[in-house]
Amino acid sequence: MPVDWVVVGLDNGGTTNNGTILDSAGRFLLDQMAEVPSVVREGPDKAIQSLVVSVEQVLALTGVPITAVRAVGLDTPGPASGDGIISSKGATNFGHIGWRGFDIRGALAERLGLPVIYNNDGNSAALYAHHVRFGAESGQRSSVAAIVGTGLGGGIIQAGQVVKGAAGMAGELGHVPIPLDGLLGAGQPMPACNCGQSGDAESVASLTGIQNNLLPYWLTKYEDHELGAMPIAAAAKLVRKYAENGDEMALAIFRQQAIALGRLFTIAANFLDPDAYFLGGGVVEASPHFRDWFFAEVLAHTILREEQARAAEISLVPDLDMAGARGSAVAARDWFIRQEQEQGVTFLSLSRRDDHHHGEPGRLIARVLVPMRAAGREAGALTGADRVTLARHRQRQRARLDPDHLPGGRRVGVTAERLTRHHLPAPQLHRPRRVGGADDRPGAAGRTTPEYP
Repeated sequence: MPVDWVVVGLDNGGTTNNGTILDSAGRFLLDQMAEVPSVVREGPDKAIQSLVVSVEQVLALTGVPITAVRAVGLDTPGPASGDGIISSKGATNFGHIGWRGFDIRGALAERLGLPVIYNNDGNSAALYAHHVRFGAESGQRSSVAAIVGTGLGGGIIQAGQVVKGAAGMAGELGHVPIPLDGLLGAGQPMPACNCGQSGDAESVASLTGIQNNLLPYWLTKYEDHELGAMPIAAAAKLVRKYAENGDEMALAIFRQQAIALGRLFTIAANFLDPDAYFLGGGVVEASPHFRDWFFAEVLAHTILREEQARAAEISLVPDLDMAGARGSAVAARDWFIRQEQEQGVTFLSLSRRDDHHHGEPGRLIARVLVPMRAAGREAGALTGADRVTLARHRQRQRARLDPDHLPGGRRVGVTAERLTRHHLPAPQLHRPRRVGGADDRPGAAGRTTPEYP
């Protein structure tokens, strides 16, 4: 497929990786899930290779060459740092000992030879929802998203970008303590979270909250309920199905979750006052009648001031199973565009030669600064066979390094000679070619029809 440039988005999960491609025109080139097994339980080496396979798969599905890829966006479940270093204590989806303190972003970047932009999965879904809702106005808007799953994830988007905080831990909505008066039943114990806190949003509004806190309590009120005869972990996963069928106990459990989410949004309204609130998670994928009931319960317990109610809205995260990969792609695209803007070509000087300088009167010499990125290239790499071609000028000129060129991608001084008259065309730099490093769901990766967000 002929394209200018693209970015790839990867959503890494405990079972599968989902990938997508976003082109320079803002089109997603895949309209379905494109999955491969993530094999994260087999350790970092195999899991990183699986992510490479995910990149190769989406490129093959769309016919886009690896040379067109400018960056890769990656999201994973937490806990992890803002730079993609998995917690030294491990994580639910990263139980293999090799994951402890592992730099998943850096490892994938090294394997691919491409920049990799990292977010946690909640942040990526939040970013996608934000951009779908606000489009061209994303950079002037703010939003908060809560994603209910095994835990309670989410993200805060300000001016179109994920708020990460000083330590990369901003937007951990699940660990915000919420008021519990009027939420807990008579004699119901204080819900505890796996993070060590009590009474935070995740201790109620998550599958883990159902398993550890809500279901054990409600089974004491409904002693003859058939879920009581099952192991608690298996029973917790069935509560939503029972709620969809109108089961009284299951609806009581989800009402408590809805109250918790409404109070979380109320807290967010007071310290963020966003333009939008998004709700995502398994409940969004539930049957429509139950989803609508649950959403109405969340709305009923979200208290906004009159001015806020007029200015803001509460809605569901769109395309939830693809939101993570697409949000990762959006993050990679935004990063690349910022790099292009920040590292634009800067002209330093333009002067006419005289007869005493190389004996070429009437010629011009231009000195320009050309930014380089360190994408698998060491300092001084440009002094090799690379050349710079100037627009509307057929002659190639060798590039030479300034002494201030430093590792990590700084500036390279380039001398362009033999320019006639007073016109100095902008240089066209040839990007270095980069070489990239099974679908377990039949029919998951299929059509490649472009889709506009």
